[in-house]
Amino acid sequence: MEEKKLGLPSVIATGMGLIVATSCLMSLGQGAGAIGVSFIIAMVVACIVNIFTALSLAELNALMPNLTGGLAQYTLACMGPFASIVSMVGGYLVCNAITGSVECAMFGNAINSVFDTGLPSSVFCIILLVVLMIANLNGIDMFAKIQDIVAYGLIISLIVMGVIGIVGAGTGEQVTQPWVLSFQPADVFSMVGLAFFLFLGCEFIIPIAKDVKNPRRNVPLGMVLSLVVVCLMQIIVVLGMHNYTEWGALAADNSPHIFYGTALLGKFGALWMILVSIFAVVSTVNSVISSLSYICAGMAKINMLPSVFQKRNKKGAPYVGILMIGGVMIVINATGLSTSDQLSFLILVGCVFWMIAYIISNINVLILRKRMARAPRTFKIPFGPLFPILGILGNAFMVWNIDGNIEVRLGIYKICLTIFLLLAVYAVIWIKKVMKRRLFAPVPLHEVMAMENDLYGVIHNRKKRSRENSGQNVKSGKRA
Repeated sequence: MEEKKLGLPSVIATGMGLIVATSCLMSLGQGAGAIGVSFIIAMVVACIVNIFTALSLAELNALMPNLTGGLAQYTLACMGPFASIVSMVGGYLVCNAITGSVECAMFGNAINSVFDTGLPSSVFCIILLVVLMIANLNGIDMFAKIQDIVAYGLIISLIVMGVIGIVGAGTGEQVTQPWVLSFQPADVFSMVGLAFFLFLGCEFIIPIAKDVKNPRRNVPLGMVLSLVVVCLMQIIVVLGMHNYTEWGALAADNSPHIFYGTALLGKFGALWMILVSIFAVVSTVNSVISSLSYICAGMAKINMLPSVFQKRNKKGAPYVGILMIGGVMIVINATGLSTSDQLSFLILVGCVFWMIAYIISNINVLILRKRMARAPRTFKIPFGPLFPILGILGNAFMVWNIDGNIEVRLGIYKICLTIFLLLAVYAVIWIKKVMKRRLFAPVPLHEVMAMENDLYGVIHNRKKRSRENSGQNVKSGKRA
């Protein structure tokens, strides 16, 4: 039986699924509340920089198609295993396990804010995670069905609520206030780091590229369109907020999206926005569990993670990764770690690693443009090295502007350095003891491509045992 493939709508839904999270809705309200509609400029800049990275990843995927490990395998072929492990484990696995857990916690809090259940919020978090784990264990088709429903329900709802606010059709009282609180370049660009958080995650399309119809067209188009659609939706919501929520109150509120829904349509608006929040949580966590499990499987194929992550069930789902990632989120929520006061700070730390991973993606394109200039590519970024260089500079700029407070920013850098050192120690030990490769020696592209085949591991292990046996025989001969 032929395996079902994902069409462009499902690809876009996957990209939007991780981008639009409840925490992003909070960041959107806080950014708009700080400087007014001029926050749209920061949003557009961040969106464009992320489009540059999406195009770079699309070119890498065109040169090395169907690699489930994505950035891990691209970086392995360009910079060697050290950079690959540090960027992937730090920038993706750790960061997304934390942010996904935060989204689950917000889901539980949203339920208890409306209904007096008498149950801890963590109970609803765990129920949600178990349901999504079961759904993902049923394969890529079930993942796509859930993703299509929640992602498009989320986007359409927010666009409708934004339009209601723009045309003044809400039942709440309209406010009179300036459109712009600050148009100073320093104020606007200091918000680009916050705006970057609104566009994270479209590259999670890459690990499922082999399950996509016409990936040559739909992978790059899906990533770019998911970013553009989300940006347009957020612009509409900000314009709607101007007419119904005072900027200062919006910035001070812990749930600015719920605050806007209430101001716009009263109790009905609050319930609608809570439904939107639930859509956002399900969409985000569904994408995280699915995509990270495929990334873990891809990294296991290239010996960067234990081979057990490659195991799949009858539905073709990488069940070890699904159970591990979902299990970690359950533990985080059950212990209450996802509601700690320092969690937002840790998310910013994760974002820095994410930005570094994006910088590495753009550098990878430049390396392969020079090293393999004539290699065939089904997709190539126009205008030579311009867009990858702009992507590098843009992400570096956002790392510098990760927070407007210099003390908070330095604290983030210190934590990032500590995490980097820990990951570096792990990477050195793993590469030397398990992978038995040089830290910074790029692996030939054809070998990285071959690693995707299940037979590569069998042959590689057979050769490894043969070398070990030969070494033991030589030692025995010397002793004799």
